[in-house]
Amino acid sequence: MKNILLIGGSYGIGRTLAEMLSAHSRVIVASRTWEGVLPPNISYVKFDASTDKLDPAVLPERLDGFAYLPGSINLKPFRSLQEKDFEDALRLNFTNMVAILQTVLPRRAASDAASVVLFSSVAVAQGMPFHTAVAAAKGAVEGFALALAAEVAPKIRVNVIAPSLTDSPLAQKFLDSDAKRERSATRHPMQRFGQTRDVADAAAFLLGDRSLWMTGQVLRPDGGLSTLRTT
Repeated sequence: MKNILLIGGSYGIGRTLAEMLSAHSRVIVASRTWEGVLPPNISYVKFDASTDKLDPAVLPERLDGFAYLPGSINLKPFRSLQEKDFEDALRLNFTNMVAILQTVLPRRAASDAASVVLFSSVAVAQGMPFHTAVAAAKGAVEGFALALAAEVAPKIRVNVIAPSLTDSPLAQKFLDSDAKRERSATRHPMQRFGQTRDVADAAAFLLGDRSLWMTGQVLRPDGGLSTLRTT
């Protein structure tokens, strides 16, 4: 069985991904909380990606997959943002991820077909008002992933998923009324916003053996928002 580490996986996309992967892999979820009983093949490590340093001792000797799921959606007009807003977005979405990868890759990514999956946002490919902080941070993720993929090939694959708005606790304030849900759905060419399974399916694909010839790519499960105009 594969050993896969998820940083953040207690709810939303991460929880769906963890449960999906556990059918055929051993999954280590490192996150602040885990509610409920742990399903078979899932182990939990209490870990706050914003403050903690990952202890390599909690990891198995061989690690086949890694995904970093923490993220933020801090939408404000540029004129209202402070320098700290950009620093916070960059720290959570990018620099903390880099620090964890520097711990994981040299010591535990020993598989011959290891896969790293990082998360970006539709806001990098499509300019959107009020997204300057998150787009800057996620843009750093995409550039970093491309360079890292070139550096660690062929032993390790590095890919990115850049979803649009997905029905998860992180996006709750954007989908907390019927009017908001309808507006969000109609913005997308597919006429609906994302479900956690839509994004988790893409991540599971990249962490599995069906994507062995894919690296340095950005998958966009975004309902067509980044590339299509239907009106």
